[in-house]
Amino acid sequence: MKTKSYLLSVFFILLTVIGCQTDDTVGTQPFVAAFGNPSYDYSKIENEQLIKIVFSDKTQQAGSVVIKVSAANAEYGVDFTTFPSAESGSLTLSFEAGITEKTFTLKNLVFPFVTGDDDKSLLFEVTAINYPLASNIQGYTKSLVSFQRSLGTVTQPGVGGPNQGDQVYVDLSTETVTKVRRDSWDLGFYGGEDFRVVLNGSVYMAAKELETTDIDAVTQSSVQQYQAQVAVGTFDPTNINYIDAPNGDITQTAISQISETAGDNKVYLVNLGYTVGTTIPAAGSVAIAGDARGWKKIRILRSGSDYVLQYADLTSATHQEITISKNEAYNFTFFSFNTQSVVNVEPEKNKWDLNFTVFTNEIVGSGSYGYSDFVLNNLKAGVKVYRVTNSGGTQGINFNTYMLKDVQESSFVNDQRVIGAEWRDVFSGSAFTDRFYVIKDVDNNYYKIRMLAFLDESGVRGYPKFEYKLLQ
Repeated sequence: MKTKSYLLSVFFILLTVIGCQTDDTVGTQPFVAAFGNPSYDYSKIENEQLIKIVFSDKTQQAGSVVIKVSAANAEYGVDFTTFPSAESGSLTLSFEAGITEKTFTLKNLVFPFVTGDDDKSLLFEVTAINYPLASNIQGYTKSLVSFQRSLGTVTQPGVGGPNQGDQVYVDLSTETVTKVRRDSWDLGFYGGEDFRVVLNGSVYMAAKELETTDIDAVTQSSVQQYQAQVAVGTFDPTNINYIDAPNGDITQTAISQISETAGDNKVYLVNLGYTVGTTIPAAGSVAIAGDARGWKKIRILRSGSDYVLQYADLTSATHQEITISKNEAYNFTFFSFNTQSVVNVEPEKNKWDLNFTVFTNEIVGSGSYGYSDFVLNNLKAGVKVYRVTNSGGTQGINFNTYMLKDVQESSFVNDQRVIGAEWRDVFSGSAFTDRFYVIKDVDNNYYKIRMLAFLDESGVRGYPKFEYKLLQ
């Protein structure tokens, strides 16, 4: 997504391309030099930025790395300089023996930025390694300094450990991560052309349409017969009718399209699901659901281009009402019964690609069911994904060799669950290595992504880790 990122976190990561060597094995494996981070946010460089080159092993002798510098809409000596100098279009970074990393300096000459500066970018590329021992160019061989898009990185969008209390939104092109408490909202009011309202599936909400249009006439005793049915995880296949379509189709929400004709909009019985769990489970397990959050009755009307939400407890003979305006910049405007107000949840619809969350999915033949470690793509904004089987080998498809020319446009699907939960094996505690994913964002950037882990170093759930790279 070609927008400025003000939240970019800089990750200094060397891919695990080679293990440590002892003195008696020097020369048996290639020496690798690679960028510590494949991307930097130009808008965050007020003066100088150290660009790090990391080595696969401690250097045994002195040497150097040659780095090509390609500038787009930027001029050396006017917009930027480097040390060592790259005035000739490349720089040579010398290193001594006994170190594992080396840096060079990028100096920004045009901060603060003005209108038009956001088309400037710099691409650094390792083109040669001068080292007496065997060497190899691999790993992060390029690093981009740009306002516009990331080349990719490895990141860990932690969702809050085994209770998975956070929903995490990730923008791949800007490396922006946004976290929200998953029980901080209840209803989402669609900002697109349709008038639709979604439930918070991350806390296992469900809703059933009643026959009446009089919200004040609905009592606890009048809906008691439905309460066992309107729930997630009952293994009754009919309960799929009480949740939003798991594939993300906005025309298949549990709450029907909101009609301009007030008399067509019925009252709904709403199961609020569960609070975020607080129990500490055994390592490798999860404790997603806490206490039941109770029930509400709601009715939603239209007023011009606005929504009008009526809501009350089942025991109340009166109701409250709030007007909620559409906001086309977002997929949804979110409302919380706890605060009785609109709350911030998702970033703007064109500023996120993936959502790591607890999720209400479907088990075919058994109805709705709750899943942890789930990954959604931003289908409503047009972000699409497909899965690639990683067959490995010199002739097979694999993550490292997959390029832009290999993308199959016809393979992208209209489903937000392509990554879903099918990327991890809860029995072995590891991510599957036989698959990776291709993602196309709203600005037609193509990335390949592979999931690496969902446990931390202690074996605790709720710490997903993944790697992605811009396809070129």
